[in-house]
Amino acid sequence: MPTAARLATTLGIALVAALALVGGVAADPDQIDAKRAEAESVLAQIHELDMELELAIDEWNGANVRLEQIEAELAANTRRLAVAKASMRRAQTTAERRLVTLYQEGEVDVVEVVLGATSFDDLLDGLDTASRVAANDARIVEEVRSTKAEVERQQTALEGARAQQQEIVAQRAARRAEIEEGLAERRALYDSVRAEIAELEAAEQRRQERLKAEARRQAAAIERRQARAQETQANDAEPDPASSPAPEPSPSPSPSPPAGPGHPEVVPIALRYLGVPYRWGGASPSGFDCSGFTMYVYGKIGISLPHYVSWQYRYGSPVSRSQLAPGDLVFFNGLGHVGIYIGGGRFVHAPHTGDVVKISSIWDSWYASTWVGGRRL
Repeated sequence: MPTAARLATTLGIALVAALALVGGVAADPDQIDAKRAEAESVLAQIHELDMELELAIDEWNGANVRLEQIEAELAANTRRLAVAKASMRRAQTTAERRLVTLYQEGEVDVVEVVLGATSFDDLLDGLDTASRVAANDARIVEEVRSTKAEVERQQTALEGARAQQQEIVAQRAARRAEIEEGLAERRALYDSVRAEIAELEAAEQRRQERLKAEARRQAAAIERRQARAQETQANDAEPDPASSPAPEPSPSPSPSPPAGPGHPEVVPIALRYLGVPYRWGGASPSGFDCSGFTMYVYGKIGISLPHYVSWQYRYGSPVSRSQLAPGDLVFFNGLGHVGIYIGGGRFVHAPHTGDVVKISSIWDSWYASTWVGGRRL
């Protein structure tokens, strides 16, 4: 995670230049262009920090996923341990009753073993070698030994799971502290150049509005194609009443699959959440991070994805950039970022803290240079 010292070093020149230009009495066109260039440089540095933070956030998500698995295993081990202990108690009771019977029948060697035992383990060891123990008694002893070994094995597994869980919790807490420190640095940098990049933000907002309108037109076209495909299928399946007997009543048919490859039907769903703020660890309309956004959108059509970019990349089939279709997942930044392709070289995603769910191009310089791959679910 970057430190304030490192950021001051990397951004110092750009910040000083940008602020100096702002403080000038007058600015000719060349100075305005220079100020814009310096502000863009600072914004690029902030973007780099945002991506570092997003990688840290996704590692935090991954730790949460693993922690949930450990907790599930821990709960299962606890249940198995309780069963094993109950079995051992029953076996002990059975052995004790058999020993009473042997005593009543005058088995002297067994009595000596009982009187000489200082623990239940000593008792088992003595019974194991006592010459007067019948075959049934040996079976009981073996049952108790086996149950005891199972209890010990389960206990070891339980303790190991607990230790691993504690380690994961500690890692998550440390990562959270790093993320929060990075967020504070990012906010300080952003505030220091807010005036310089206000014009750039306004231009980006106007561009987003144009992209939003175009994407919604595209989404409406997808929905119309799907409706026509379903209507055509229903018409083709309807029998001719003049030549066919009346059909028997039957349940309503299930909806037909979407036209085309993959899941284009997620595009209109994803576009509903344009403008939702980024929130690390978020997976709801109150705030999304990148993998939380894709998980939530695909969950709307019944496809369950983990809240972890690296694991989402394991789903579906690989697809190249040239073969992307609406609904495909697109991955960047060493599997540190994911979005949903909407067509025309664009995708919708939750970029980073301080931003909102928006539309970007896979050919923008940063996304093009950090491209990992696409997956079709």
